Amino acid sequence: MIRVVVVDDEALIRSGFALILRAVDDIDVVATASGGQALDLITEHAPDVVLLDLRMPDVDGLTILRELRRRPNPPIVAILTTFDSDEYVAAALRAGAAGFLLKDTNPHRLPDLIRTLAEGGVVLSPAVTRTVVNGYLDGGARKAAAEPLRLLSERERAVLTLLAEGMSNGDIGGRLHLSVGTVKDEVSAILAKLGVGNRVQAALLAQRAGLVD
Repeated sequence: MIRVVVVDDEALIRSGFALILRAVDDIDVVATASGGQALDLITEHAPDVVLLDLRMPDVDGLTILRELRRRPNPPIVAILTTFDSDEYVAAALRAGAAGFLLKDTNPHRLPDLIRTLAEGGVVLSPAVTRTVVNGYLDGGARKAAAEPLRLLSERERAVLTLLAEGMSNGDIGGRLHLSVGTVKDEVSAILAKLGVGNRVQAALLAQRAGLVD
């Protein structure tokens, strides 16, 4: 069972996501919260995945994200956004967000996206990907995208390609006939060689370099 907490300042968004996710057998929305309640409820319920709105009037979502990332065994955090502005996206990416979901995501896709996050996969809405690739990686933090890929072995490039397509470690292992432990080691080596902090940054760099569409 995948345990989820939904954090958003709009009650309608919280209840809508909870209703959709509670309709499937393997996902349990253990709590919903506004920003001010979020850290206490996350501590109490210890979810696997947190869906977090960044722009809330009572508490800055980035503050919540950074606090969660400082904890041992933090939950996976995916950002909820209407994406009418990208002002917070780069900061959330640097702070360790595992993905970005538009609030108008097709409801039928939402459970699969939660499963992908729980399995360690990358979830990036296409509109978010385009803006982040063109904005975040084109900003001051950008490296020459293709250059670091030269440091990767053939197998590491194959793992990075599948990672950038959103696959979990288990899916990558199945595709390349590798154990999950070996895939984890390969991903760690890829992050180190590319000089990035998490899977999302690696996926975006791969997309920017043209390794995947």
